[in-house]
Amino acid sequence: MPEQIVLTKNYKPSTKEEYMNSQQLEYFRQKLLNWRQDLVEESQETINNLRDEVRDVGDEAERATRETENSLELRTRDRYRKLIGKIDQALARVDDGAYGYCEETGEEIGIARLEARPIATLSLDAQERWEHRQRQMGDIRRA
Repeated sequence: MPEQIVLTKNYKPSTKEEYMNSQQLEYFRQKLLNWRQDLVEESQETINNLRDEVRDVGDEAERATRETENSLELRTRDRYRKLIGKIDQALARVDDGAYGYCEETGEEIGIARLEARPIATLSLDAQERWEHRQRQMGDIRRA
């Protein structure tokens, strides 16, 4: 079993330390786990709200409003479910040592990018190339 890494209360990854050292990995593991827990709790609240709602709403306008709200809540829940899947994939990369490295090039993704988007799998350059290809595909499909 790997040794337990304990972070100091105010620890923040720095570019001055070795990239993806054990402290940085533990920092991002905790960040991902906390984010995942928040999403799970919000999803559970959504489920509870939908379950607790009274179904026999009076008039048509109120029913339509309620159905629109429910639809939005369900779409949000679906986005959370997909995001939780990406968080789980990132946690698996932390465990296997691939976290923080670009899936396309193998280069460092970078601390600042991971702070902003902890589930990032591509370096900024690789992400921009991917987005450029997506735009080109969109242009081809529209032609």
